[in-house]
Amino acid sequence: MTQQTEVQWSTTEKKIAEAALKKAYGSEVEALIRSVQQRVSLVTEPEDVWQLHDFLSASRHDIDGKYDNREDSLLYTLSRLVKDGWLEMAELQGLTADKRAKVNVLKRM
Repeated sequence: MTQQTEVQWSTTEKKIAEAALKKAYGSEVEALIRSVQQRVSLVTEPEDVWQLHDFLSASRHDIDGKYDNREDSLLYTLSRLVKDGWLEMAELQGLTADKRAKVNVLKRM
């Protein structure tokens, strides 16, 4: 496979990728908010508060690390979001066929 750093991104492709990342991030954060609201409604003991804190800390760490928009990581980032269900391949229309194919292959890993 070609080295990731060899991938060249056009201005249009960067905009498509950024829009896809923004949409996926928004969807994931909305899902997190719903999850937190459910968990908060179940808080009855002090230990529940700390478990909620731990959940939020872990979620923040995961989300912060997931949305890497550096060009040398972008195909990996997009493939993970497709694999995790936060993006659909159709949302990457406008990227070259080669880039979409790489995302498709990487999402299976």
